[in-house]
Amino acid sequence: MSQISEKRHFSHRLRDTNSAFLPARQNDAKPISVGFVLQPHFSMMAFTAAVDSLVTANLVQAAPLFVFTTFGLNTTTVRSDLGIDISANHILDELVLEGDNALDVLIVCGGFRCNLSEYTPLSRTLKTAARRQKVLGGLWNGAVPLAYAGVLDGLHCALHPDNHAFVREGFPQVQVSPQTMVVEARILTCAGPNSALEMMLALIERLHGPVIVRAIREILSSDRTTDDGHPSPFQAEDDPTLPDSLRTLLRLMSSNIEEPLGIEELADYVGLSRRRIERLFQSHLETTPSRYYLELRITHARRLLLQSSASISSIAVACGFVSSTHFSHCFKDFFGVSPSQARLNRG
Repeated sequence: MSQISEKRHFSHRLRDTNSAFLPARQNDAKPISVGFVLQPHFSMMAFTAAVDSLVTANLVQAAPLFVFTTFGLNTTTVRSDLGIDISANHILDELVLEGDNALDVLIVCGGFRCNLSEYTPLSRTLKTAARRQKVLGGLWNGAVPLAYAGVLDGLHCALHPDNHAFVREGFPQVQVSPQTMVVEARILTCAGPNSALEMMLALIERLHGPVIVRAIREILSSDRTTDDGHPSPFQAEDDPTLPDSLRTLLRLMSSNIEEPLGIEELADYVGLSRRRIERLFQSHLETTPSRYYLELRITHARRLLLQSSASISSIAVACGFVSSTHFSHCFKDFFGVSPSQARLNRG
C-alpha cells in the first residue's frame, strides 16, 4: 500500500491512544501542585480515583503536568475506610499556601465514617486558601469542612447522599445539589469514587484542555459501560455512532495489518466507491483512509515494539512495512525517535 509523504501526525482517534509516546511539546510551565487532606476513615476509592487521574495525566505527556502531596490532620499516619494505614507526606500545619512551594489546589478527602465535627485548624487553612484564590475540592463528604470554613456560602455542592440532611440542617446558606458532582469557579465537590474521577477530569480539562482528558479516558475508561449497560466501545470499529459501512472498513483494516489492503480492495469489499470511502473517513474521522491505515499500523507496531522482545525487522513485517528501513523512518516521523531508541527508553 502506498504511503503518503506529508508530515506525520496522528489524527484525533489515534492521537489519544499514542499521546504518551509522542514528542514532548515545549512547556516551561511549572506543574500544578495538588494537596489532598486525608481525614481519618477517608474513602480510599475516592482518593485513589482522584490521584489516578493526575498520575495518568502525567503519563500521557512527556513532561509532568501535576505533582501531588498528602496531608494528615495531626499525624502522618492516617487510617482509611478500608482499615489500611496510609503514610501521608506531611501534617496539616506543614501545608504551604504561598511562595515557590505553595499548593495550587487543595482537596479534602472524606468518607462514610469521617467525623463531621469541625476541625478548627482545617477550617482556618481552608479560609486562608480561599482568600489566596486557591482551587478547593471535597471528595465524598469533604464538602463538610468546606462548609465549616464558609467557602461554600451561596454555592451549590455535591456530597454523599447520607450527609445531605446534615448539611441542609447545619448550613442553610449552602445549596446541596442532587448531582453527584458540582464544579463551581474555584470549588469542586463530588459524592463518591466515580464522581471523584469525573471531578478531577473536569479540573484537568479546565487547566489543560480536552485533548489531555480524552487521552486519560483512553487509558482509564476502557471497561466502562454505556447508559444501556453495554460496554463502551474500546475500538473505533465498535463505535455505534459511526456508519455501519465505515465500521466494516475499520474492521477490515484492523484485521489486515500484516498485509494491508489497497483502497480499491476495500471499496470492493464494502461495495462503495473510492470517493465515497474518502468522504466517510473525512466526515467521521477527520483523516484519509490511507492516513488512518498507516496510523493504525504504526500504533500496532509501537505496541509490539514496547511490549515484546520481537526484532524490529519482524515487527516491520508484522505491521505491513516493505522494509525495516521504511518502518524506522515512519516510526521516527510519528514518535520523534527511532524504534531502537524507543525500546531503550521504555524502561
